[in-house]
Amino acid sequence: MKRILLTNDDGVHADGILRLAKAASAFGEVWVVAPYRQRSGISHGLTLHGSFEAWEVAFPIPHIRAFACTGTPADCVRIGVLNLLPEKPNAAFSGINCGFNVGTDLQYSATVGAAFEGAFQKIPSIAFSEGTGDCHAVADRYLSEILEKLLNRPLDARRIWNVNFPDCPLSECKGILWNRTVSEHDFYMDTYAETAMPSGRISYTVVGKRNWNACEGTDLRAILDHYVSIGVATNIS
Repeated sequence: MKRILLTNDDGVHADGILRLAKAASAFGEVWVVAPYRQRSGISHGLTLHGSFEAWEVAFPIPHIRAFACTGTPADCVRIGVLNLLPEKPNAAFSGINCGFNVGTDLQYSATVGAAFEGAFQKIPSIAFSEGTGDCHAVADRYLSEILEKLLNRPLDARRIWNVNFPDCPLSECKGILWNRTVSEHDFYMDTYAETAMPSGRISYTVVGKRNWNACEGTDLRAILDHYVSIGVATNIS
């Protein structure tokens, strides 16, 4: 039986990690180590100065042990592998993230960063993401099928599988596209809104506008066309 480590960047009690844990439990013994709160957008960041805490928490699926952590998602993977799990896991899953991780956004994603940490620990790792809406039917329909296939297709320590589910009703999903390359386009075209503060300083808030343009064969093009996108992300550092 496989031992599977789950993490995310939306928090240990997020809906996405609960749904992923339910699906993963059919393939082995599942352990969860995830941030106690939202930690999106911090990429592969680690806690190197100071310390962080981890503690066991109740999880709504029987027989799954879960830990909350004050560190980053990458910290969660490291502490899970090195300290919390009784043995090294056979696979590491990150997600299901609330928000796509495609194109150049991959470099910011803590979901992807945590999956890369799993790969760095020589554990086959997969990142899962979907849209920010309330429609989860596509992910729930295809998740188990994809898990079964990817668990039998492990990658090396520089690469992870990156899976994105489109944010459309199941009836509009056109299926799965494999071997999607990472789009060179931004998924969001960001600007900053400025607000004058009483102190005289300026406050900046990011404002994202979705990009509806992407090349054929890419992850971004796949989800824009209502396909599940599966591709390999490679760490270049």
